[in-house]
Amino acid sequence: MARIAGVDLPRDKRIEVALTYIFGIGLSTSQNILKKAGVSPDKRVREMNPEDVAKIRDAIADFKVEGALRTEVTMNIKRLMDIGCYRGLRHRRGLPVRGQRTHTNARTRRGRRKATVGIRKKGK
Repeated sequence: MARIAGVDLPRDKRIEVALTYIFGIGLSTSQNILKKAGVSPDKRVREMNPEDVAKIRDAIADFKVEGALRTEVTMNIKRLMDIGCYRGLRHRRGLPVRGQRTHTNARTRRGRRKATVGIRKKGK
C-alpha cells in the first residue's frame, strides 16, 4: 500500500482515482500531478514501484494538501467569525452560508427537527 502525504492509498484502484483520497486533491488535480510526474494514470496502486511513488510525492509537494489545507480553511472560517461579517455569523449559528433557503431543507446544517410545542388549553 502506497503512503503519500500521510494517507494510505487503496491498493486496487487506479492511481488517478486513488490520489483523490488525499484531502485537497480532486480528479483534475490528480491528472495534472500524474502528467507532471510522468506516471501512467492507468496503473494500479499495487503496480507502482518506489520510483513512481517518489515522483508523485515530489509533484504533490507543490500543492497544499491534508493538514496544512485543513488549517488554512479553519483559519479562514475563524477570520470570518472574528470580523463579524454575514458569512461569519452564519457559520457561528450553524446555518447555511451561501444563500440557501432555510424555511424548508437545510437539515444537514440545522440538525434534527425540534419537536413542535403543542397547544395548551387554559386552566379553569
